[in-house]
Amino acid sequence: MKSSRRKIALVLAGATALGTVAACSGGEEPEDAATSAGGKVTLSVVSLLPGSTEEAIKAFEDQVAEFEAANPDIDVEPEEYEWKATTFAAQLAGGTLPDVFEIPFTDAQGLVENGQLADMDAQFRSLAYADKFNPTILEAGTGEDGHVYAIPAKNAYPVALHYNRQLFESAGLDPDQPPTTWDEVREYAKQIADANPGVAGYATMTQNNTGGWQLTAQTASRGGRTVEVDAEQKATATLDNAGTKETLEFLRSLRWDDNSMGGNFLLDWGTINQEFAAGQVGMFTSGSDIYTSLVQTNAVDPKMYGLAPIPLDDSPEAATLAGGTLAGVPANADDAVKDAAVQWIDFFYLSKLVDEDRAVADAKTLAANEQPVGTPVLPMFSEEQYQENQEWIAEYINVPMDQMTAFTDAMFELPLVGEPSQKTQEVYALLDPVVQAVLTDENADIDALLSDANSQAQALLDQG
Repeated sequence: MKSSRRKIALVLAGATALGTVAACSGGEEPEDAATSAGGKVTLSVVSLLPGSTEEAIKAFEDQVAEFEAANPDIDVEPEEYEWKATTFAAQLAGGTLPDVFEIPFTDAQGLVENGQLADMDAQFRSLAYADKFNPTILEAGTGEDGHVYAIPAKNAYPVALHYNRQLFESAGLDPDQPPTTWDEVREYAKQIADANPGVAGYATMTQNNTGGWQLTAQTASRGGRTVEVDAEQKATATLDNAGTKETLEFLRSLRWDDNSMGGNFLLDWGTINQEFAAGQVGMFTSGSDIYTSLVQTNAVDPKMYGLAPIPLDDSPEAATLAGGTLAGVPANADDAVKDAAVQWIDFFYLSKLVDEDRAVADAKTLAANEQPVGTPVLPMFSEEQYQENQEWIAEYINVPMDQMTAFTDAMFELPLVGEPSQKTQEVYALLDPVVQAVLTDENADIDALLSDANSQAQALLDQG
């Protein structure tokens, strides 16, 4: 099946491509809502990543206090949380997740089918702006019965190129002119590595399914797809496509010919952020929204940060991989918890996107605690709503927008494609060791590695 290059107004359907996660089926009986003294509902919610800065924690605490003041019948209990494909299923099955947790677009359908998410349809429909969502965004968390089980929580993001402006300057590169082709990425990576011994001019994720994620992103940027789905929803593994092979050859060249990828080849989403913020990585690809996490968790120096689109080749099928985040509630939650959950989701994630007073209040709280305001993402409702929101919070925007113009000038024209729509995380997991092999074995047989992974992927897809 051909993948399209539709513009943002149409392509969010691709950004919400649906997948499944290998999770145990939830079979617990409903429990009574947790209550504190005075009969209040106690609601545990995702807060920040472990290791977040004191400023980030203070900003979150201020937001909780504001919410509780407006909702005196709810006590919010924040819990640190980082979604990882390798641990999420066990956390959910073991009942150790908070009442409101976050999941990627790719995983919601599998959880709905397994009965592991609470039916939030009535609560969702109570939101004043429920009918304003792009319908394709809602599809990610909507079951076959038409009910909403997981609510869009954060704007969609495309995979982008993040780069260290200071390392660019140290290598004689213009930080206002980031690379626009993969050939330039290779050239710049070598210059950075040569000028800064021990630094990776370019790095990539390789484990906890993130290696497969980013290999898929680069594959798409070269016009390839790792899974094709026909009109009857039959999925065919295509991990051995030309785009994936080109990407692996590209990584092999940087690693073994140019010696420009440093010495750490076991990185995931969190650790590559750490390396980047510490000045040990010149360039890498990840979701366009990670600047917020880099500040909250890694105390990145804003002056060193740059953002650009992921390079696309000349193929008509070349596209930018996109994803997003949903908020879910465990299937055993009762109505009191679900009602409290939607109030928190409305307050913390959504109303600030459509209500001026809430947008300003949220931005003011974040800015007062030196937290990012204005990190560029794709709109959840419409481009017009996004632009209006940016006008509301203009005086509080504190991210280095002038260092992100390569991305923001192009963000609404990016050709987007969603993540593989079936067995997403399982396929990513099969690709992790392929990326690792290429980076650790100079003689790795790319064709053989991909052929083996493709056979395994097809076996998974055939399971339905």
